[in-house]
Amino acid sequence: MDARSVATQILTQVIWHKHSLSDCLDTYLPDLNDARERALAQNLCYGVLRWLRRLQALLQCLLKQPLKDKDSDIQALLLIGLYQLIYLRIPPYATAATVNVTRTLKKTWATGLVNGVLRNFQRKSDILLAKVDTDISVKLAHPIWLLKRLKKDWPTQWEAVAQANNSHPPLTLRVNNRCLSRDAYLEHLREVGIAATPTPYVDSGITLDVPMDVQNLPGFTPVKSAEVSDLKINQASQGGWVSVQDGSAQLAAQLLDVQAGTRVLDACAAPGGKTAHLLEHYEIDTLLALDNKSDRIPLLENTLSRLHLKAQVHCADASQPDTWWDGQLFDRILLDVPCSGSGIIRRHPDIKYLRKPKDIVALTIQQARLIEKVWPLLKPGGKLLYVTCSVFAEENYLQIQKFLSQVTDALETVLLADWGHALPIGRQILPGENNLDGFYYACLSKTN
Repeated sequence: MDARSVATQILTQVIWHKHSLSDCLDTYLPDLNDARERALAQNLCYGVLRWLRRLQALLQCLLKQPLKDKDSDIQALLLIGLYQLIYLRIPPYATAATVNVTRTLKKTWATGLVNGVLRNFQRKSDILLAKVDTDISVKLAHPIWLLKRLKKDWPTQWEAVAQANNSHPPLTLRVNNRCLSRDAYLEHLREVGIAATPTPYVDSGITLDVPMDVQNLPGFTPVKSAEVSDLKINQASQGGWVSVQDGSAQLAAQLLDVQAGTRVLDACAAPGGKTAHLLEHYEIDTLLALDNKSDRIPLLENTLSRLHLKAQVHCADASQPDTWWDGQLFDRILLDVPCSGSGIIRRHPDIKYLRKPKDIVALTIQQARLIEKVWPLLKPGGKLLYVTCSVFAEENYLQIQKFLSQVTDALETVLLADWGHALPIGRQILPGENNLDGFYYACLSKTN
């Protein structure tokens, strides 16, 4: 197997069978033994999905007649070929590597077709691109419904958001302050020749100039005792110095403002990035981390284990407290609700095609139920931080506005900050602003 063959398999599963890109990468990438091949396969998958609508429009112009559903793998291969020619700027002769995948797929009848389509595009690329780009949804490679919704909520920024969604996101790290400071870790990166800068607005964030395999980062995983003296920190043998987390997500711990010795509920915790950050940032007496999906609990537990942190972890639905709550109120609640993910499309480009308008309705219902059910578990004087990685108003300030109209013991704690956009309630960071992901935050206090 080679990178293009594996990428063809993955894209077939994502585009035609509606499977998650992350799940498919986990399933198929291990088939490639060479790290460079794995990286290329991943690059091809992300790239095709970022520009899928544009690539499909071009393919429609190039095919004399549509391919049959049973040949969706050949369609995926053609999309890969077009993506390489447009966005990777590979030499024309490298087209042969794409054509050869037809033999791996045991569809030699398609060899001439793939070769002909790609060479035809090379001859007519300027004309074809100009033709398809007259449609703004094709040019920006977004479904029409998504562009309409962005334009409605962000009338002056919608196009910039769409463009940011098609960009390559940075690799941003969160330094574990229980091990070392951000400045100390930046020095370690400099010593090994890794260029990086502090992430704005957060005190633990570092953004790498060039993404890399996290396993090669100093202190990410345990190191051999012989290497400890070189790293100059005793904890080196234990690893857990840094985690991968976007700067926008790192704001959660700072905004929750946890006091020492308090009880904290992380109501929708997996995979555990924000849970771990809270434990790194504060002296918390009790932190209860919930997630309602059993297959995500190991991710949460592994996150805490790698960082040498402890929390009470339970598989439970936060909206059904009678099944898990012990009756003791919480001082702080982090409510990072399930959402459309419309603020992190640059990291998960399959969201553009797997998410449907009806999903937003279902998600807003789920969000409303969660905040309604966990609010009574908060102490008077306590704080709840509502978080989404969405840019849609109905999941964000409209959701909180509705909740505040229904309860009498909740007040907004206005977030005064130099990041994002102040909304009627809460603040919003849009995708790409200061190279951050799109996140929404609102803080509510419970009156006495």
